[in-house]
Amino acid sequence: MTREMQDRICVAVTGASGAVYGLRLVEVLLTAGVQVYLLLSDAARVVCREEMGLELPIATEAVGGFLAARYGVERELLSVYANDDWFAPVASGSNAARAMVVCPCSGGALAAIAHGMSDNLIERAADVMLKEHRLLVLVPRESPVSVIHLENMLRLARLGVRILPASPGFYHHPQRVEDLIDFVVARILDQLGLPNQLGPRWGQ
Repeated sequence: MTREMQDRICVAVTGASGAVYGLRLVEVLLTAGVQVYLLLSDAARVVCREEMGLELPIATEAVGGFLAARYGVERELLSVYANDDWFAPVASGSNAARAMVVCPCSGGALAAIAHGMSDNLIERAADVMLKEHRLLVLVPRESPVSVIHLENMLRLARLGVRILPASPGFYHHPQRVEDLIDFVVARILDQLGLPNQLGPRWGQ
Protein backbone atom coordinates (compact mmCIF):
# COMPACT_ATOMS: atom_id res chain seq x y z
CA MET A 1 0.00 0.00 0.00
CA THR A 2 1.45 3.39 -0.97
CA ARG A 3 1.61 6.28 1.46
CA GLU A 4 -0.94 8.17 -0.67
CA MET A 5 -3.43 5.32 -0.19
CA GLN A 6 -2.93 5.04 3.55
CA ASP A 7 -4.81 6.85 6.26
CA ARG A 8 -2.52 9.49 7.75
CA ILE A 9 -2.90 10.71 11.31
CA CYS A 10 -0.74 13.31 13.05
CA VAL A 11 -0.16 12.72 16.77
CA ALA A 12 1.43 15.48 18.83
CA VAL A 13 2.65 14.81 22.37
CA THR A 14 3.15 17.89 24.54
CA GLY A 15 4.55 18.30 28.02
CA ALA A 16 1.42 17.63 30.07
CA SER A 17 1.41 14.63 32.36
CA GLY A 18 0.14 11.55 30.56
CA ALA A 19 2.51 11.00 27.64
CA VAL A 20 1.59 7.33 27.99
CA TYR A 21 -1.80 8.13 26.42
CA GLY A 22 -0.17 9.62 23.34
CA LEU A 23 2.36 6.84 22.86
CA ARG A 24 -0.26 4.15 23.37
CA LEU A 25 -2.34 5.86 20.69
CA VAL A 26 0.67 5.83 18.37
CA GLU A 27 1.20 2.13 19.05
CA VAL A 28 -2.42 1.21 18.29
CA LEU A 29 -2.48 3.30 15.10
CA LEU A 30 0.75 1.78 13.82
CA THR A 31 -0.39 -1.74 14.65
CA ALA A 32 -3.52 -1.06 12.58
CA GLY A 33 -1.33 -0.03 9.63
CA VAL A 34 -2.09 3.69 9.87
CA GLN A 35 0.60 6.13 8.71
CA VAL A 36 1.57 8.25 11.73
CA TYR A 37 3.26 11.63 11.80
CA LEU A 38 4.59 12.05 15.33
CA LEU A 39 5.46 15.44 16.79
CA LEU A 40 7.20 15.64 20.17
CA SER A 41 7.81 18.72 22.26
CA ASP A 42 10.98 18.93 24.36
CA ALA A 43 8.84 18.81 27.49
CA ALA A 44 7.16 15.62 26.23
CA ARG A 45 10.54 13.90 26.17
CA VAL A 46 11.02 14.83 29.82
CA VAL A 47 7.59 13.45 30.71
CA CYS A 48 8.34 10.19 28.87
CA ARG A 49 11.49 9.79 30.94
CA GLU A 50 9.99 10.76 34.30
CA GLU A 51 6.62 9.01 34.03
CA MET A 52 7.39 6.04 31.79
CA GLY A 53 11.10 5.47 32.31
CA LEU A 54 11.38 5.84 28.53
CA GLU A 55 14.55 7.56 27.33
CA LEU A 56 13.92 8.56 23.73
CA PRO A 57 16.92 9.01 21.40
CA ILE A 58 18.21 12.57 21.28
CA ALA A 59 18.31 12.62 17.48
CA THR A 60 14.80 13.04 16.07
CA GLU A 61 15.60 10.80 13.11
CA ALA A 62 16.41 7.95 15.51
CA VAL A 63 13.11 8.13 17.41
CA GLY A 64 11.15 6.56 14.56
CA GLY A 65 13.33 3.46 14.45
CA PHE A 66 13.35 3.21 18.23
CA LEU A 67 9.55 3.27 18.52
CA ALA A 68 8.98 1.05 15.48
CA ALA A 69 11.22 -1.59 17.04
CA ARG A 70 9.52 -1.14 20.43
CA TYR A 71 6.09 -1.69 18.91
CA GLY A 72 7.13 -4.31 16.36
CA VAL A 73 5.78 -2.42 13.34
CA GLU A 74 7.07 -1.41 9.92
CA ARG A 75 9.49 1.50 10.18
CA GLU A 76 8.04 3.31 7.16
CA LEU A 77 4.69 3.71 8.90
CA LEU A 78 6.14 6.21 11.39
CA SER A 79 7.57 9.63 10.58
CA VAL A 80 8.89 11.73 13.47
CA TYR A 81 9.50 15.46 13.16
CA ALA A 82 11.30 17.94 15.39
CA ASN A 83 9.18 20.76 16.75
CA ASP A 84 11.15 23.29 14.67
CA ASP A 85 10.95 21.36 11.38
CA TRP A 86 9.00 23.76 9.18
CA PHE A 87 9.48 21.48 6.15
CA ALA A 88 7.42 18.68 7.71
CA PRO A 89 4.34 17.75 5.63
CA VAL A 90 1.97 18.73 8.42
CA ALA A 91 3.22 22.34 8.29
CA SER A 92 1.27 22.91 5.08
CA GLY A 93 -2.33 22.43 4.10
CA SER A 94 -1.15 21.03 0.77
CA ASN A 95 0.03 17.84 2.51
CA ALA A 96 -1.85 17.75 5.80
CA ALA A 97 -2.87 14.56 7.56
CA ARG A 98 -6.52 13.52 7.61
CA ALA A 99 -6.71 14.27 11.32
CA MET A 100 -4.54 15.44 14.20
CA VAL A 101 -4.61 14.47 17.86
CA VAL A 102 -2.75 16.44 20.53
CA CYS A 103 -2.40 13.92 23.34
CA PRO A 104 -1.81 14.94 26.02
CA CYS A 105 -2.49 18.61 25.39
CA SER A 106 -0.91 20.97 27.90
CA GLY A 107 -2.56 24.20 28.98
CA GLY A 108 0.13 26.11 27.11
CA ALA A 109 -0.46 24.21 23.88
CA LEU A 110 -4.21 24.65 24.31
CA ALA A 111 -3.79 28.42 24.64
CA ALA A 112 -1.41 28.68 21.69
CA ILE A 113 -3.71 26.67 19.41
CA ALA A 114 -6.78 28.61 20.53
CA HIS A 115 -5.08 31.87 19.59
CA GLY A 116 -3.34 30.76 16.39
CA MET A 117 0.20 31.33 17.66
CA SER A 118 1.97 28.86 15.31
CA ASP A 119 5.35 29.37 17.02
CA ASN A 120 6.40 25.72 16.62
CA LEU A 121 5.46 22.73 14.48
CA ILE A 122 2.81 21.39 16.86
CA GLU A 123 1.04 24.73 16.95
CA ARG A 124 1.42 25.23 13.19
CA ALA A 125 0.11 21.73 12.40
CA ALA A 126 -2.94 22.37 14.58
CA ASP A 127 -3.46 25.73 12.87
CA VAL A 128 -3.35 23.95 9.51
CA MET A 129 -6.07 21.55 10.64
CA LEU A 130 -8.24 24.48 11.66
CA LYS A 131 -7.80 26.45 8.45
CA GLU A 132 -8.32 23.35 6.30
CA HIS A 133 -11.41 22.35 8.32
CA ARG A 134 -9.97 18.94 9.15
CA LEU A 135 -10.47 16.91 12.30
CA LEU A 136 -8.53 18.15 15.32
CA VAL A 137 -8.80 16.33 18.66
CA LEU A 138 -7.30 17.79 21.82
CA VAL A 139 -6.81 15.62 24.91
CA PRO A 140 -6.24 18.00 27.84
CA ARG A 141 -4.94 16.50 31.06
CA GLU A 142 -5.15 19.30 33.60
CA SER A 143 -6.99 19.27 36.92
CA PRO A 144 -8.42 21.50 38.12
CA VAL A 145 -8.93 23.71 35.08
CA SER A 146 -8.97 27.49 35.24
CA VAL A 147 -11.38 29.87 33.56
CA ILE A 148 -8.64 30.50 30.99
CA HIS A 149 -8.49 26.78 30.16
CA LEU A 150 -12.28 26.59 29.90
CA GLU A 151 -12.51 29.66 27.70
CA ASN A 152 -9.83 28.30 25.39
CA MET A 153 -11.62 24.94 25.15
CA LEU A 154 -14.91 26.69 24.39
CA ARG A 155 -13.29 28.86 21.74
CA LEU A 156 -11.89 25.78 19.99
CA ALA A 157 -15.05 23.69 20.44
CA ARG A 158 -16.99 26.39 18.64
CA LEU A 159 -14.57 25.95 15.73
CA GLY A 160 -15.35 22.25 15.56
CA VAL A 161 -12.38 20.97 17.56
CA ARG A 162 -13.12 17.83 19.57
CA ILE A 163 -12.19 18.34 23.23
CA LEU A 164 -11.64 14.93 24.82
CA PRO A 165 -10.25 15.17 28.36
CA ALA A 166 -8.15 12.24 29.57
CA SER A 167 -10.90 11.11 31.95
CA PRO A 168 -11.20 7.33 31.97
CA GLY A 169 -14.46 5.70 32.96
CA PHE A 170 -14.86 2.75 35.30
CA TYR A 171 -17.98 0.99 34.04
CA HIS A 172 -15.76 -1.53 32.22
CA HIS A 173 -14.32 -2.67 35.59
CA PRO A 174 -10.64 -1.94 34.89
CA GLN A 175 -8.16 -4.35 36.45
CA ARG A 176 -4.93 -2.61 35.44
CA VAL A 177 -3.67 0.91 34.78
CA GLU A 178 -3.39 -0.13 31.13
CA ASP A 179 -7.17 -0.65 31.05
CA LEU A 180 -7.68 3.00 32.04
CA ILE A 181 -5.22 4.16 29.39
CA ASP A 182 -6.92 2.08 26.72
CA PHE A 183 -10.31 3.50 27.70
CA VAL A 184 -9.14 7.00 26.75
CA VAL A 185 -7.33 5.80 23.63
CA ALA A 186 -10.46 3.97 22.50
CA ARG A 187 -12.49 7.17 22.80
CA ILE A 188 -9.89 8.96 20.67
CA LEU A 189 -10.07 6.23 18.03
CA ASP A 190 -13.86 6.61 18.02
CA GLN A 191 -13.44 10.30 17.18
CA LEU A 192 -11.06 9.35 14.36
CA GLY A 193 -13.62 6.90 13.00
CA LEU A 194 -11.29 3.93 13.49
CA PRO A 195 -12.60 0.61 14.80
CA ASN A 196 -10.96 -0.88 17.87
CA GLN A 197 -11.32 -3.67 20.38
CA LEU A 198 -9.52 -2.03 23.29
CA GLY A 199 -12.34 -2.65 25.73
CA PRO A 200 -16.03 -3.48 26.14
CA ARG A 201 -18.69 -1.02 25.02
CA TRP A 202 -21.46 0.20 27.28
CA GLY A 203 -24.13 -2.46 27.57
CA GLN A 204 -21.86 -5.29 26.39
